[in-house]
Amino acid sequence: MKPLQHLASASLVALIFLCLAWELRLAPLRPGGSWLVLKTLPLLAPLMGVLKGRRYTYQWAPMLILAYFSEGVVRAWSDTGASAWLAAAEVALSTVFFFAAIAYARLSAPSRLAR
Repeated sequence: MKPLQHLASASLVALIFLCLAWELRLAPLRPGGSWLVLKTLPLLAPLMGVLKGRRYTYQWAPMLILAYFSEGVVRAWSDTGASAWLAAAEVALSTVFFFAAIAYARLSAPSRLAR
């Protein structure tokens, strides 16, 4: 279970940094950065629970991450250049987090731990 926790934590932290860098420096909608950087704030909500391995956080955080997956798919399809590549990275990171979090929540169920 620890590898899943580390994988989910690393992908969430990487997604936070990707969103910040994307909207502030790498490919913002407007030169100098955009207000779209605020999309990073919801990712901070599950951060401490994921880092501490709280099962409840691993149960609800994958639903939150689906919004980032959707945004990544749309922007990878519609944007060009660096923004499209960053969107593809967002899709990859959100997919890794989704499956790692679901697996961690499933394997850390009290019924499985009792066995």
